[in-house]
Amino acid sequence: MNLQFSDVSHIIQLSIAPVFLLSGIGPLLIVLTNRLARIIDRSRKLEDLLHHIEASAKSELLAQITILYRRAHQINYAITLSTACALLVSLIIVALFIGDALGLALDRLIAVLFVVAMLALIGSYSFLLREIFIATKSLSLQRVLQPKP
Repeated sequence: MNLQFSDVSHIIQLSIAPVFLLSGIGPLLIVLTNRLARIIDRSRKLEDLLHHIEASAKSELLAQITILYRRAHQINYAITLSTACALLVSLIIVALFIGDALGLALDRLIAVLFVVAMLALIGSYSFLLREIFIATKSLSLQRVLQPKP
């Protein structure tokens, strides 16, 4: 089968919306990985502090480290789902090109991929929101560990 220029331009027009979605997932992944990096940095500092703190304050420090681990797990789930969403959107773009170029009826496959991609994105945002709730709730614990002037 010979592809004409008009066919290729039509395929590109069809793939514009998924490409915009894909370009929106990139910044989300940057936000998520930055949050994870800050959580990891903070947990490493607290783990180092754990060896130099008096025994009476260790339980509060361990509680804060436990919260950081919970937050890291939430962000890991969000990163995984965002990445899955990006992969599914990429598959949608590939399916659009293959379906149009070869004359295959891939409309149902594309619809299913899109719905699953949106569910993954919703899940990612849900885990991000859960991590933010955990972080906000743990603010009172951080005040306990800060030295008083």
